Amino acid sequence: QVQLVESGGGLVQAGGSLTLSCAASGRTFSTYTMGWFLQAPGKEREFVAAISWSGDAYYADSVKGRFTISRDNARNTVYLQMNSLKLEDTAVYYCAGRSTIRDIERASLYRYWGQGTQVTVSS
Repeated sequence: QVQLVESGGGLVQAGGSLTLSCAASGRTFSTYTMGWFLQAPGKEREFVAAISWSGDAYYADSVKGRFTISRDNARNTVYLQMNSLKLEDTAVYYCAGRSTIRDIERASLYRYWGQGTQVTVSS
């Protein structure tokens, strides 16, 4: 069993930066693919970024060049550095984990989820 706890959300002005953290319990963290998803009110959960156990990173087109995903296996933590934030980045951000890497953007294939952290970008 893996438990995920996100932190780092908050209110930021457009153009600003935030770093989200996701702390994982469990000894198998280093072998897991970890992802970040967002969900805006009334919308489906969307893929943001993911990182494989070996450190390969994948991004949604909407965040390429602005967001960076990374992981620290010694700390069982995955990060999402968000720069140049836009109003449309406002959402609840979820951390997720899975043991496979196929179809990395599909939320339904992630087994473990955190409770989410709110990110609000203001003008």
